[in-house]
Amino acid sequence: MPAVRNVLVVGGGAAGAAAAILLAEGGVSVELIDIKPDIPALGSGITLQGNALRVLRSLGVWDRIRSQGYAFDTLGLRAPDRTGTLIVQLDDIRTGGPDLPATLGMYRPALAKIMLERAAAAGVKIRFGTTYTSLDQDENGVAVTFADGSSGRYDLVIGADGIRSWTRRMLGIHLATSSVGMGIWRAFTARPASVTRTDLFYGGPSYIAGYCPTGEDTLYAYVVEDAQDRSTLSPVESLGVLRSLSEAYHGPWDDIRATLTDPSRVNYTWFESHLLDGPWNRGRVVLIGDAAHACPPTLAQGAAQALEDASVLAELLLVRDALDDSLWRSFTERRLGRAKTVVEGSLQLCRWLLDHERGDVPGLMGRISHLLMQPS
Repeated sequence: MPAVRNVLVVGGGAAGAAAAILLAEGGVSVELIDIKPDIPALGSGITLQGNALRVLRSLGVWDRIRSQGYAFDTLGLRAPDRTGTLIVQLDDIRTGGPDLPATLGMYRPALAKIMLERAAAAGVKIRFGTTYTSLDQDENGVAVTFADGSSGRYDLVIGADGIRSWTRRMLGIHLATSSVGMGIWRAFTARPASVTRTDLFYGGPSYIAGYCPTGEDTLYAYVVEDAQDRSTLSPVESLGVLRSLSEAYHGPWDDIRATLTDPSRVNYTWFESHLLDGPWNRGRVVLIGDAAHACPPTLAQGAAQALEDASVLAELLLVRDALDDSLWRSFTERRLGRAKTVVEGSLQLCRWLLDHERGDVPGLMGRISHLLMQPS
């Protein structure tokens, strides 16, 4: 018998949807709430490494992911020179196993739609456009009051509500989320034939310029600069800044730049990071995904680590017969050290760039990838 009978999941992103699917498939009654009014329809792309694909396969969504995304097995490093010279082509490590691609890019809203439709098909009760106003837990459960005045009682509440987690604040956990010192421009656009994988350009006037194919006809491109306030720019001005920064990069970037014409497809965010360095639960409420750990996307492991959190948590809840200290110790032992290694590795890549230091980027990526080949 599972350790829980009914669960509330707060947040419908990768971590929350994955946990909801796995628990519902295991016979647990699951409700999922998200403050957004509907499945997100806007966004750019997402890079999913093999260890993320391994979890997605266990969720029963791999066929849809594969058909809508773009898989590849190599990574290119290019020079910021007049021709975008290819310095090296690296064979990516297949962290999900030999029968899965090393990497897959896809449109982020498409991933959200697939995940939440799968959750609904598994029997998860999903409510958009709502949140809760109070959590009151005792040794047997958690009483929850929702913003619409309704209420419920659950054996467990899973806070998968992102980097600025309301659940984390409700638990009284004060976790400093800090800027890394970098900002990233992203654009979702058409894929030229010259782009068949991710290439990274290090150096030039920006820290990184790169791209990732997300489908047969689409990709997302990005340029990383010093973090600054870009909030006053109009969409047209934002597009102009991205195009201007990209002019230092060539090769496939010349083809991509010609497609950058839609201001509504451009967004800008800062790299931010935090890590809850200790148990992620407080009694019968637990944090997963960005609510517990967040890192810059320099290793493309944000979604993968969130999915691993959900997979390990669901496994423990379904095979154990009690929600006790032993279960939480096992969860901490399996997830904290691994997530910490990824966060620290992602930050190390940023520090090398910020300090203009020639670090061993391929070596660091390889060490992390070998760790991630083993399931969490």
